[in-house]
This record gives sequence, structure tokens and C-alpha cells, in this order.
Amino acid sequence: MSARLAPYPDDVDQAAVREFHARYGQPELSQLVVVIAAYNEEAGIGQVLADMPEKCGEFVVDVLVVVDGASDNTAAVAAENGAYTCVAARNRGQGAALRLGYRLAAECGARYIVTTDADGQYDNAELDKLLDPILDDEADFVTGSRRLGHEEAADRVRWLGVRVFAALASVLTLRRITDTSFGFRAMRAELVCSVTLTEPQYQSSELLLGVLARGARLLEVPMTMRLRGTGSTKKGRSLVYGSNYARVMLGTWVREFLLRALRAGRR
Repeated sequence: MSARLAPYPDDVDQAAVREFHARYGQPELSQLVVVIAAYNEEAGIGQVLADMPEKCGEFVVDVLVVVDGASDNTAAVAAENGAYTCVAARNRGQGAALRLGYRLAAECGARYIVTTDADGQYDNAELDKLLDPILDDEADFVTGSRRLGHEEAADRVRWLGVRVFAALASVLTLRRITDTSFGFRAMRAELVCSVTLTEPQYQSSELLLGVLARGARLLEVPMTMRLRGTGSTKKGRSLVYGSNYARVMLGTWVREFLLRALRAGRR
């Protein structure tokens, strides 16, 4: 899955949003919404939602699960566990599902958006560690880092890849970054909705470099990353993942840093 996404909203986005509003009307979500992209995660999503805090600081925690064309009961299990669900008619990739979730959450009142995965790799009890720096106006985008915290790694190639891509991102952005692909993140809703997102799958570095190109204050905090609780990765084998991840990171840097700087210089 390498074709770039059409600009938001494409036909799949529009149909999913219409169906969402047909079921929920015009809901006013909490100012804090956790967005989860899920594809065939019926075995794990229930526990992830059961472990989600009901409140974080002064905010009620609402969860929006964007079901990415799943062929199992992911949507039903998520709804049974108290999440709002938005169902895309076909599988387009994690990046497409998250982009849809960001926009829909913001449309429904979210000021702060958190992402986590549907497979139980992250510790939801650490939610406040992500959000507090934004609420204290110390950051605009906060991401966990397994290298600053604790990592359970079963794949040595992926272990090495995390470090290689962190080094590459640090060189490209001229700032120290330790983890570009940690999926547990918090951000201001208006910030994430301002970033150009075109990657259907290898989207984490696209978002990270995109917010930095817009001058966002980035903070990494120590976090825990566990082995997947259920299922298997959808991103391909290690070498495929690595080559695609490098392509996306370098392409995003060219688009967001180099070309933006050249356009600004012509004005």
C-alpha cells in the first residue's frame, strides 16, 4: 500500500462521516479525544478500551475508534466498550484512518487529540504524562519515547531501525529526536488538522516532521512500549517497513522543509 492519499475528505472519508452522523447526530465530544485506528482488532480493542482512563485531569476522556474497512467485529466490540466508532468502507491504511479521526474529532469539539494503538502496546495509564505538558503550555505536540523509557523488543531489526530513523530525523530537523514512530502521542487539534497528511500507512514520521515544519514545540517523554497483545503488524516485514519508512521520512522532509523554504524565499 504505497499510493498517496487524495486530499481530505475523499469519497471514503465523506461516506464514513455521513454514516457517523446518521448514527450519532451532531455529538459534542469532550475537549480531549483519544483517536484509535483499528483494522481487524476485535481480539484486542476491548481490553485497550477497558484500560482507558475515564478522566484525565479536568477532562472526560472520549474515545473515537476509526475502523479501517475491517472484516471482523472490531466496530461492534469498540461500541460495546463505550467508544464512538467511525467506519470506513474499505481498508486504506492507518494513516488514512488517523487523518479521518483527527478531522472528525476536531469537528465534534476536540481541542486536544491523543493517539494510541488498538493492539495494547502502550500503557493508557500514562495518558496524563502526554497531556500535561500541553495543558501547561510547555509543548504543542508530545510523543512518548521507548528509548527514554522502557521497550520490550522482539525484533532486533526493528530495534535498530528505531535508532537509525531517530538519528536521520535529528539530522534532517537539526534537533535531537529519539523515537519517530511511537504511536502514543498528544497534540493540539488545530495543529494536527493543519498538517498535510498523504501517507496511507507509514504516517508517523510524516506527522512528526509536518508539525516541526510548522514551528510546533515538540516534547518527548519516557514511555513504556510492550509487545503486541494480539494479532500481527500490518506494516510488512522489517526490510519492507524500513525502506518505506525511509521513503516517507525523506519525502516529507523535502516537501515540508526544503520546498516550503524555497517557496518562502521567492516571496
